[in-house]
Amino acid sequence: MNQIVLDADRRLRGPYTLAGGLLHVLVPEALARWPELVHSHDIEIRAAAPGLRELVPARRTSLADRVAQEERILVPAPRRTLRLANGLAEFVRDHLARGGPLTVTVANAGEADATDIEFLEVLRRRVPAELLAVVEGPSTPRDGTLPLDTDRYRNEGFHHAMAEAGGLLLPELAEDSEEWWTILHRTTTALAALEREEEARALLDHARRVSVTAKHRATCAYATAMLLVRHHDPAMRDPEEALAWINEAITITDLLPDPRLRAFHLSFDLNGKALVQVRRGRFEEATQLVERAIELAERDLGPGEQPIHKLVLRANRALLRGTSTAALADLDHTIAADPGYPDYYLDRGNLLVKLGRSQEALADYERAMRVGPPFPEPYYNRAELRFAEGDLEGALADLDYAIELDPDFTDAYVNRAGLLVAMGEYGRARADAERDAANPYLLCALGQVEAAEGNPEEAYKAFGSALERDPSMVTALAARGVLSYENGDLASSVADLTRAIELKESAELRFNRSVALRALGRLEEARADLVRARELAPGDEDVRRALAEQ
Repeated sequence: MNQIVLDADRRLRGPYTLAGGLLHVLVPEALARWPELVHSHDIEIRAAAPGLRELVPARRTSLADRVAQEERILVPAPRRTLRLANGLAEFVRDHLARGGPLTVTVANAGEADATDIEFLEVLRRRVPAELLAVVEGPSTPRDGTLPLDTDRYRNEGFHHAMAEAGGLLLPELAEDSEEWWTILHRTTTALAALEREEEARALLDHARRVSVTAKHRATCAYATAMLLVRHHDPAMRDPEEALAWINEAITITDLLPDPRLRAFHLSFDLNGKALVQVRRGRFEEATQLVERAIELAERDLGPGEQPIHKLVLRANRALLRGTSTAALADLDHTIAADPGYPDYYLDRGNLLVKLGRSQEALADYERAMRVGPPFPEPYYNRAELRFAEGDLEGALADLDYAIELDPDFTDAYVNRAGLLVAMGEYGRARADAERDAANPYLLCALGQVEAAEGNPEEAYKAFGSALERDPSMVTALAARGVLSYENGDLASSVADLTRAIELKESAELRFNRSVALRALGRLEEARADLVRARELAPGDEDVRRALAEQ
């Protein structure tokens, strides 16, 4: 077994110091022997090891790779590093499966950046022990600080490094200078991404005390509003105070004399106010705000100016337009302009599912899988399509992989538990369902397991616990209604199914209630449910047969 020693101290190369060192060992051999393995992980390798970029050309790119730094307005989400870590782990696993096992001794593991800590966790979880052994080595921390490459940290979503770099740089820069403002905004954005909103707010409040520059004060007001509506703790969100701050931002930017500067900042702030109004339940006003932002940006910014900003506005309008061809047109436009950005395919796929165009949705989910590093959502969504088509094994494989990519993806456990019940694998289903006793969806899945195993009392208890936590859960109401019918409690069955229909009507719910109503002798009501079920699902053979028998 080959053995190497790698230094993980972030002061050496910043984020992915350890991963970069490992890639510098593995990538040259892979390029010589299995180049397709390198090409399929180009994004991850280039992000983790900038020194290899000359050897590893960018094959999968998005619009952000081709615009000026000041036009890269999208900051990667905190979970992007998990995507990178999974892609890197798959590269390491597949390399070692071909080239032989490896032992890595990690020096200064306690000084590693958060990206390397996450990378090590994913390696240990996803690369078989017979291929990779990771051993903790000596700790001799380096002097100095991590490299202050804030463009890289901001662009790649290395939020821990950006927050640390900001803390080092801000005291050394002249307050109210352009460079100081750039670092301040990058630092507050990173702090917010790390759920350190109070520290971000303190920096913004300090910035307001030292500056009277209109553009920067407006950006501070916008950033404060976003902290208030996006706070990681829902109890700390305050849309009303956020509205006051975003109105201040709009008031300032609307007065900027330069029409191009005004168009960019004002459309940005209008888009931010749309989010505030969404959180206040004012969806129509939110749509109007985004419409105004698009009109302003298209009119006063040049055709090639701020292209990502314009696409973000279109994508946001699509989400506000709901299930419509207009929303689809916006997403078609967005994807045509930036075909390398995976998240837009996910949004369009979800919309296509709602429009009943499942095969096109499937193509979008699979495109999202290919154009970027691996992430669980497209596999989770494809599993739902496969389940609907009766491909239970394919759906299970997708859910297994989604959970492998993100073991904290609760929705995937919920769906997998339900799927395993349908497949008769009650032991595995129970293990998933019992993962979190406070989660109502998992409690509902547990109720399905108990019912399938012939434990009606335990099933009732699980469904009841789920509904205590979420009284509007249609799935739990429907399942408990069916269970009540099977155990002869017809009145309770009708009550639960009625409540479920009030929340989200479907042909299946109407059909099930008709069965319970008929058993109670309420024949006219039972027939009315069947007639309505036929309207909702004209091709349902069970409904047609039941109507014919009455």
